[in-house]
Amino acid sequence: MLLSIVVPVLNEAQVAPLLLARLRDTLREVAWEVIFVDDGSTDATSAIVGREALRDQRIKFLRFSRNFGHQAAVTAGLDFANGDAVVVMDADLQDPPELLLRMLSLFEQGYDIVSPQRSSRDGETQFKRWTAKLYYRVLSRMADQPLTPDVGDFRLFSRRAVLAIRSLREQHRYMRGMVTWLGLKEVMLPFDREQRAAGETHYPLLKMLRFAWTGVTSFSAFPLRISIAAGCLLSAAGFLYLLRVMYLALWTATLVPGWASVVALQCVFSGMILLALGAIGDYVARNYEEAKQRPLYVVTEVRNVSVAEKSLPRAVILADSAPPLGPYVVDDPERAVSISAASPYKPLAGARA
Repeated sequence: MLLSIVVPVLNEAQVAPLLLARLRDTLREVAWEVIFVDDGSTDATSAIVGREALRDQRIKFLRFSRNFGHQAAVTAGLDFANGDAVVVMDADLQDPPELLLRMLSLFEQGYDIVSPQRSSRDGETQFKRWTAKLYYRVLSRMADQPLTPDVGDFRLFSRRAVLAIRSLREQHRYMRGMVTWLGLKEVMLPFDREQRAAGETHYPLLKMLRFAWTGVTSFSAFPLRISIAAGCLLSAAGFLYLLRVMYLALWTATLVPGWASVVALQCVFSGMILLALGAIGDYVARNYEEAKQRPLYVVTEVRNVSVAEKSLPRAVILADSAPPLGPYVVDDPERAVSISAASPYKPLAGARA
């Protein structure tokens, strides 16, 4: 049995070597491959992972032409994974590699999806924990298929689960919702989440809010339903207020001419209209982007990956199976290697591998 490990990376030069060391120590008795997907890193991540791929055929490397987002990187890794079981995990070591053997044990019991569930969140602020709890609770009530709390993208998939996910090629991707939507046999595995080994999170508050909104709009029409409900309530309130004004005007002398109430009502109704139009517009924009059928990602460089037989919908592969000719420069000038089409992955004579 082959285990494939998909690792999206973005500026993870500090932790990538640490992750590989822990993977090698953990998976001594398992046939494995790891697929790094560089989502537009601007540091030495590509050089470090590319160098490791030259040394070890089990390490595979895909590089995007630019930053397409974490979910697109996960998709690319699943597209190129060859394993009987495929694990998606982050490179920051918050997803412990030592948990992989327990996940494999559950997979061998017949589960299509093994989902580690966070029992604790070391290194995270109280605000982050509170907002995460609120997010899962709200989205579970809003989505057609409720999400399991405290389960992220760290998961193990069976081969048929990977094939099912590959068939979902929507532009705005929310992998957690897709997995729930499939409805395959799933088991939870509680674990204690560690803090990042190095570096900073790539999901600040604003990016997390955008990610949460993608999850809401991709799997629920709840914002539109809220707009309809709020519009009905405000319309009813406006009608009642109109009856009150008519009563005061016709049967009492207490009605004071003024504009304050008119302005207040106008602001309420105008705000509601703009809110509803904004929600509708966002859904329309997503449909427009889906209609264009643009690729989910563009791969410009590969290492230890065969792309000749790949025919992936909504994906652009500009790289050949063999690495490009010429020197491959890494952080140490003495470790430059030359790649030839006839004998790829062989270092130059005199160069240190």
